[in-house]
Amino acid sequence: MHIMFITGEYPPMPGGVGAYTQELAKALIASNLQVSVLTSERAASQGAAATLSQIRVMPSIRRWDWSAWGVIANLARTLDVDWLHVQYQTAAYAMHPAINFAPWWWRRQGLQVAWTYHDLRVPYLFPKAGHAARTWVTTRAAHDANLVIVTNEADRRALAGQEEYAVRIPIGSNIQGVTLSTAERLARRRLRGYSESELVVAYFGFLNRSKGGLMLIRTLQRLAQARPNVHLLMIGEQVGASDATNYAYLQEVKQLIHTCHLDQRVQWTGHQEDAEVAADLNACDVLLMPYTDGASLRRGTLMAGLANGCAIVTTTPEEPLPELVDARDLLYITPEDDAAAAGAVLRIAQDPQLAEQLRSNARTKSLEFSWQSIATQHVAEYTAATW
Repeated sequence: MHIMFITGEYPPMPGGVGAYTQELAKALIASNLQVSVLTSERAASQGAAATLSQIRVMPSIRRWDWSAWGVIANLARTLDVDWLHVQYQTAAYAMHPAINFAPWWWRRQGLQVAWTYHDLRVPYLFPKAGHAARTWVTTRAAHDANLVIVTNEADRRALAGQEEYAVRIPIGSNIQGVTLSTAERLARRRLRGYSESELVVAYFGFLNRSKGGLMLIRTLQRLAQARPNVHLLMIGEQVGASDATNYAYLQEVKQLIHTCHLDQRVQWTGHQEDAEVAADLNACDVLLMPYTDGASLRRGTLMAGLANGCAIVTTTPEEPLPELVDARDLLYITPEDDAAAAGAVLRIAQDPQLAEQLRSNARTKSLEFSWQSIATQHVAEYTAATW
């Protein structure tokens, strides 16, 4: 079976959807499928390799507009593709609606189309386009594709409410889980300038408004009043490649850091290789991920924290999330509540037994979201939906 992924972003472009696509492609190849990836020209300009682990990467699309329909269909026929599989996040396609209607046309050309919603955020269409119109455009692919996949229960329910059926397959960690020895962990902390006695709070991933960056800094300000030795380690890229508003939000966060006189407490790692990210996640005392829309299985950054055994503080899910239990796998706090966030961080810092329990349970829970398991579920769905 030959799968051609279509994605607006792909490594080395920063972004969770691109990283997800690469990991899933590797796992599908390990399951004896053939995988190609069609992505933006920008991936080539940033040095994307033509092949990686037997993945054929084609950074060929300049604009994700109506012209891409025919280019993709012709390439699918040339490569004798069994499935076109779109990895969809609105911003990754420059907010253009062409990709949303493409499954309708591709199926008329005799092609099978799978579609994964990484979120259901609505695209910008034109100044007076209302929410109903934009929602209709977003969910159009769920009506037209042969196979529709979502990464979390909230999105599955949202589509079901519009009488559209979707299969739920969670995402995995884009960062491979490792376990550092006590000596290795201390060495990593020394590399970052932290002693064993200092309280290191970490955040992983680039910033945008849905990830609670301003609350993160307000929490650090509260912690600094209680623990003079607290530090914040910002792990990874500062902004993603797809959403231009990320940069403006980053400036707001940096301004708040400066206004609160926290500059000396905040360290930014910038882009790192995956092994370096994993080492930093292992080295921190608490991973604080204050998503404004609540924790969700669609968050690769959360999955990376689980895989690397972090003691995690994050925000209460908007929808039921039975896989992750409060005070067993992580600690939940109310979104935008920096007092609660600071309290949860201090609770972990002051209770070594709780910290170790959270770390151990996080690693155990992450096994449910292995890439091989995710690939196996995809193969089963491709097979069941094949003509």
